[in-house]
Amino acid sequence: MSKQYDYIVIGGGSAGSGTANRAAMHGAKVLLIEGGRVGGTCVNVGCVPKKIMWYGAQVSETFHKYAEGYGFGAEQVTFDFAKLKANRDAYVGRSRQSYANNFERNGVEKIDGYASFVDNHTVQVNGETYTAPHITIATGGHPLYPQVPGSELGETSDDFFEWETLPESVLIVGAGYIAAELAGVLNELGVKTDLAFRRDHILRGFDSMLSSQVMEEMAGAGITLHPNAVPKSLTKADNGKLVFEAESGEVISADRVIWAIGRGPNVDNMGLENTGVTFRKNGYIETDEFENTAVDGIYAIGDVNGKIALTPVAIAAGRRLSERLFNNKPNSKLDYENVPSVVFTHPIIGTVGLSEEAADAKYGKENVKVYTSTFASMYTAVTPNRQMVKMKLVTVGEEEKVVGLHGIGYGVDEMIQGFAVAIKMGATKEDFDNTVAIHPTGSEEFVTMR
Repeated sequence: MSKQYDYIVIGGGSAGSGTANRAAMHGAKVLLIEGGRVGGTCVNVGCVPKKIMWYGAQVSETFHKYAEGYGFGAEQVTFDFAKLKANRDAYVGRSRQSYANNFERNGVEKIDGYASFVDNHTVQVNGETYTAPHITIATGGHPLYPQVPGSELGETSDDFFEWETLPESVLIVGAGYIAAELAGVLNELGVKTDLAFRRDHILRGFDSMLSSQVMEEMAGAGITLHPNAVPKSLTKADNGKLVFEAESGEVISADRVIWAIGRGPNVDNMGLENTGVTFRKNGYIETDEFENTAVDGIYAIGDVNGKIALTPVAIAAGRRLSERLFNNKPNSKLDYENVPSVVFTHPIIGTVGLSEEAADAKYGKENVKVYTSTFASMYTAVTPNRQMVKMKLVTVGEEEKVVGLHGIGYGVDEMIQGFAVAIKMGATKEDFDNTVAIHPTGSEEFVTMR
């Protein structure tokens, strides 16, 4: 006989934990099923360890680029990668434990194992069956390998976090934020870094100002950029080096190769063929604005539905789903517009809303007005390695409603959240102008542009 629950959640990452905990808080009997490590991609091989590595790279950058300008001698600086990894992994372990603590505190029952659907309302785990009127799929995604000969010789971002030592050289293949972030981290930690990508620039979904500036900064920092490098093959030379060949004939040699070409949904081996769940052409589970799949009572949230692959989005979507299902809020759903995000490159990128190009396409170029600012970061301005900060406001209509805000440079990551609130509330350029600046800061440029 199947064990009955009010709610079954498949996946213990950001989306799954967010919806399971919120449902349990509202009194639902919740079962969470996870075959791997709780916390999902974000905690284990994503945002959390990535940010620690970014901080490590930032410390290195401070010593080697900026310390001298402040009167500090940094000639004898040493770096112990093993210690960084150990401290990072300990922090990740504590983060993972906090997930388990939350499940226990909220009364979420957790089973270790992999779920497979028997029918629309029943799943099987470890030979036992469980049923519920509501089942959410929150299984996340995984990094992809290119379909080229020798691709198995390369690694992914998941593998990067298992490295015990740093190589002398690395080639990262990809144009998205994972590729850009890893390139910056490894370069600042002293690894000879090459970045190869299919077209002429990286971060193609972002405002062109951000893409152009980060590429300029990368090249200036010593990263070798390889545009228009479509993967053809990867081989291992007699000297142990990996040899990447592009369709153009370009050849790049490195000790290690990281594929960062994209991610796919975790939907295999789940018995979804035993349900009526449908998929988009790109393989992601099809859902509506309320996260409903094609089957009444089955939902999909987080990376598995292919909307916006960000941890806070997954958590927010999961919580809103549980508010709708278990707290009598039938209209509860996540608004996927004006979601702020940060790319932990060197220098860092922060963005919310439409790029200038997207605004032109949506509203017509004649209805879009753009404000920009460029200046040297005050932190770096007294050093020999001045880093430029670039900012942009994208406005629309006579009232100049702000529909996009973008920045790249030191400290931008901590500026964006508050501005995202203003944009979500419909702020105009006049509202920005009427806000008194905080001086001296970088963020004041957003309210002083003319």
